[in-house]
Amino acid sequence: MSTTEQWLDMVEAAEVLGISPRTVRRRIADGSLPAYRAGHFLRIARSDIDAMIRSTPVLPEGTVAR
Repeated sequence: MSTTEQWLDMVEAAEVLGISPRTVRRRIADGSLPAYRAGHFLRIARSDIDAMIRSTPVLPEGTVAR
């Protein structure tokens, strides 16, 4: 197992999460997805994306979260 962190840009993170890059920016802005500045660019750690996926509840089809 590798000990190096994999870093993704916003488009790559959006593809992994199945959401738009705009929604990734919203999640970063509201603090629910940590991001780190590398020069002019934002990078998201793959481990943070995996943690977000694990913490997101999956609802049965047709169910609305309240």
